[in-house]
Amino acid sequence: MRLLLLSLILLAAPVAAAEPMPTLLGNTAIHDPSIIVTDTGWASFATGVERAADGGTVRTKSSPDGITWTETGALPGGMPAWVKKELGFLPRNIWAPTVSMHGGIAYLYYSVSSFGRNNSVIGLMTNTAFDATRPAEGWEDQGLVFRSRRDDWLNAIDPFRIDVGDRAFLAFGSYWDGIRMIELDPTTGLRKGEEIPLRLASRNGEAIEASTIVEHDGKFYLFVSFDACCKGLASTYRIMVGRADTVEGPYLDRDGKAMLDGGGTELLASTGRYIGPGGQEVFDVNGAPWLVFHYYDGDAGGTPKLQLAPLGWSADGWPELGALP
Repeated sequence: MRLLLLSLILLAAPVAAAEPMPTLLGNTAIHDPSIIVTDTGWASFATGVERAADGGTVRTKSSPDGITWTETGALPGGMPAWVKKELGFLPRNIWAPTVSMHGGIAYLYYSVSSFGRNNSVIGLMTNTAFDATRPAEGWEDQGLVFRSRRDDWLNAIDPFRIDVGDRAFLAFGSYWDGIRMIELDPTTGLRKGEEIPLRLASRNGEAIEASTIVEHDGKFYLFVSFDACCKGLASTYRIMVGRADTVEGPYLDRDGKAMLDGGGTELLASTGRYIGPGGQEVFDVNGAPWLVFHYYDGDAGGTPKLQLAPLGWSADGWPELGALP
């Protein structure tokens, strides 16, 4: 009970130091989580189940406090009809959604592809009456935001939206040339202009994905996952970070190496039963940035599970994480 009360206190107030991560309860099985916190509670969105009866659509969970989680089902309607027409095949599931609130509207970006291919699309759904207690309800699909093709040296998966002033941006990418970014129309949430996507980070074709960006004290921090996901106990995912003066970069790691040249400062790697942490995203709790990620539980045969972490900051302005549960 004492640990639970401590966790509730941590969830209720912004933090500056790296506080311990809370122990989560209930249904925490998840992959590629995204979290939103509203006055109606907490909700998570995640990669769909392959070849499920629901069409592999985005899975949701709900929580009143960020501690105890309940499964609330998949988004109804199956795979959006435009996806098969655009890609030329019926995908197994929807990947790595990201949810955020802008101007009272909830925006849910998602990606659809197949393993090892970059014939991929990013789509958008919106919700004008989002309720965290019923997170699967009320979504309207807005169609294609961006796509990549087999002859492109980029991959349109793992989207993340960040608004800076009156502008909005979408970071995305995986393998190939790494992490890219496009500008969005802040209101429609769709792509603004046709400029070549800006390069943010690369490992020259090696594993880098799951980008997320947060602004802190006038600096921008780009979090990514290096190495291999989706292999259960053999997963080698690890969370890396770099910093820039503007959202467009250039992002450098703590040693000054450019993330476009493979740089990145390790924030979290496999520790004990927490195997392959990654698929991370930054979200807001009462004005303070938190990190959500999945890991493969070494005590549960490699089942992917949810973990939340308040971000702390070092004296020289680098993000830190507290102790795992």
